[in-house]
Amino acid sequence: MAGMDVAAAEVAHAELLTALAGRPLVVVDRYSTALRTGYTGPMPVEALRPTLAIGCYAAWDPALPGMVVSAEEQTGSRSVAGRRGWLRRVRHEAARHLVKLDRPPVIATCHTGAQLQELAGPGGTVAAIEAGVRATIEARHLFDDLLRAAGVPAVARIRCVPAERLPGLAELRRAVGTERVVVQAGEGYGGRGTVIVSGEEDMSRAARLLGPYRVAAYVDGWPCAVTALSVPDRAGGVGVYVDRPAHETTGVAELGLGPLCSAGHDWSRPWPLPAAALLIECAERIAVWAWRRYGVAGLFSLRGLLTPDERVYLSAVRWRCDDSTEVSAVNQQAVGAPPFLPAHLVVMLGGRVSWLPDPQDFNQVSLLRATERGGPFSVRLRLRGDTPLRVAAGQGPGVYRLDRADRPRWVRRAAHPAEAQADLGEFLLAGLPATDVVCHPGADLVTIEAVTDGATQPFHGPAGASPFTRRVAAAVEALLVPA
Repeated sequence: MAGMDVAAAEVAHAELLTALAGRPLVVVDRYSTALRTGYTGPMPVEALRPTLAIGCYAAWDPALPGMVVSAEEQTGSRSVAGRRGWLRRVRHEAARHLVKLDRPPVIATCHTGAQLQELAGPGGTVAAIEAGVRATIEARHLFDDLLRAAGVPAVARIRCVPAERLPGLAELRRAVGTERVVVQAGEGYGGRGTVIVSGEEDMSRAARLLGPYRVAAYVDGWPCAVTALSVPDRAGGVGVYVDRPAHETTGVAELGLGPLCSAGHDWSRPWPLPAAALLIECAERIAVWAWRRYGVAGLFSLRGLLTPDERVYLSAVRWRCDDSTEVSAVNQQAVGAPPFLPAHLVVMLGGRVSWLPDPQDFNQVSLLRATERGGPFSVRLRLRGDTPLRVAAGQGPGVYRLDRADRPRWVRRAAHPAEAQADLGEFLLAGLPATDVVCHPGADLVTIEAVTDGATQPFHGPAGASPFTRRVAAAVEALLVPA
């Protein structure tokens, strides 16, 4: 597949332009540089570069869209409240830019909703599946029913029960057969809506979740995820393309990174073959079920747990682009294929996708690569503590390298993870704020991205940063001063 590089990118560019049909592409995403791994780096699909980006954080060169509206540039700050309410803050300025466009836009976003439909305006298109269908697919209390309906093997399913109301802890333990139980409610989004119950003191937190609930047995394992793309074929079905799976880490304070905490994705750590094969098979089955049941296709991610004895259990599905999609695109480019993103947009617009290889061949390559060392990774750093900070040094986002004193030294401008070779000491600081931006506790600070041949590890466990990550985080911390 590596020989199809340039030709496939050119076809992807042409067919995305055809699907857009002259309409401007507008990105609405927390990161206004969303899609950047598609239009920067190797085999760029220039049609993915947005005419307008509407987001929470500022963009940077060379990932600049045509125009940018960001909450960060309006407020001069980053915070938890800003991260969750940025769209309301920017919608009036965004609307002023949208009405200046010569045609109704196509809005690329994680998911649809009333606010986005309002932004799109008359004749505009939100390139995402219908909100009600997405909510049903992602509903935690329906997850086990989804797995059974999709024919997912029982060995990948965690013992669980649905509940309209939460009974006592003893009854929950009897229902799922473990001392620790996991209570979930709502859609499958990150750690929100999930409480691990070890004793009565945790039940009050679980009770504050709004049901209905999914109560599952606690499984001790490394969180994992895999990105998949389903594309309608000419026979009335879908072809399913599954990326190599990633190990995930959780944002915990015990990582020992000073005022920073982190979470991330690591595609460079090898997988046991049976577990990777099962995860890819499950993604294929769920994609076929979703197409037959709801007629939906496009990008989605499947979450799970990889246990110490190398078994994999599924925990959630998210039918949308998520925060791992940006860096996972490096995997597709590494095997000579354009990223999933242009295909996803073309599918959302009802267009034709002809540049992808045979799905079985692609998935076999993903499986083989999953068992090998090396690949991309990302580490998201957030502030903790109670002191607002700002960046006092550095030259903004780009590739850096640590000097002999472990201080970050600027190397070059970049926006693509593959431009930073971790084994050579390089790392991309993506989304680093400008020096005049005040970062409040809990705010996103930066994402560390790079590729490795396997010599560099970002994490030693689901909540354990590697020496490499600790050194880079300490170097980022050295750029900060009280605001």
